[in-house]
Amino acid sequence: MKPTRIFTDGAAKGNPGPGGFGAIVREGDRVHEIGGRVSHTTNNEMELRAVVESLRSLKDVHAPVELYTDSKYVAEGAAQWIFGWIKNGWKTKTGSDVRNKELWKELAALLPGTHIAWRVIPGHSGIPGNERADAIASGFGSGTSPTLYAGDARSYSYDLDNTSYDLVKKQARSDTRARQAKTAYSYISLKDGVVKTHATWAECEARVKGQKNVRFKKSLDAHEEKTIINEFRNSK
Repeated sequence: MKPTRIFTDGAAKGNPGPGGFGAIVREGDRVHEIGGRVSHTTNNEMELRAVVESLRSLKDVHAPVELYTDSKYVAEGAAQWIFGWIKNGWKTKTGSDVRNKELWKELAALLPGTHIAWRVIPGHSGIPGNERADAIASGFGSGTSPTLYAGDARSYSYDLDNTSYDLVKKQARSDTRARQAKTAYSYISLKDGVVKTHATWAECEARVKGQKNVRFKKSLDAHEEKTIINEFRNSK
């Protein structure tokens, strides 16, 4: 018999903000999907919640499990850090409370007797199980209620045996994250045909949030700022 295979994901718009979690569990010849929404949460909380709820749903807690997540925070925390946290009374080495302590406690209660192989995979890189878990999490997070599957594994629409990933998508994802981490030179917005430059994201957000037919971009230097301004002006 194949090991139980689980794919999990979490999402929070704004981080913190409204969020959702999603998971797919293939246990024996059955597959079931899990998902839910929280009105104010973080990405890490939702990543953890997806794991907790998927493990709670298992019928055979002693069967070996392969759990696929794109969160190093979850995988490394569950496989390594959690044991030290428990020993230290849920305190970090500096003496502060462990973040998301209550969720980690819920997970810790589910680990005894289980045999979990934690697999960290790149998110948004074409792995069917990860893509579906993300769609469930994002759907609930945005306020919709995705239809969740429960039934025969042979009738399931996603190939859960396929864990190969698209290198181009992986690199694009990596490049996007690297860009997001860089300090902005400026933010440029286009609203009602008027282009404006902002020194901070807060200023830009105040102009575009909740508005329709607006555009905005982050620039990393003066040359890119000028390019974006010209692009916006020519698109009016």
